[in-house]
Amino acid sequence: MLDVRTDEEAAVCSLPNALHIPMNLIPLRQNELPDDVPLVVYCHHGIRSLHTAMYLAEAGFENLYNLQGGIDAWAVEVDAEMARY
Repeated sequence: MLDVRTDEEAAVCSLPNALHIPMNLIPLRQNELPDDVPLVVYCHHGIRSLHTAMYLAEAGFENLYNLQGGIDAWAVEVDAEMARY
């Protein structure tokens, strides 16, 4: 999983084992991303992650997925104990 939220947002809550690279740093750090496994990209509500997934697809990455609704939807639908902001 790839968390593209800001450092401040990631400090509030995050998903276990997610790689955190803020969206604005993706072009500089995309070489850190695995290209041989499916990658779920997420942000707060799913908009930044969608744009990031589209950027990565154009850069040649495959098996990309956007977590619709972002970590906020995850907190509501999967983990009600997760902090929300």
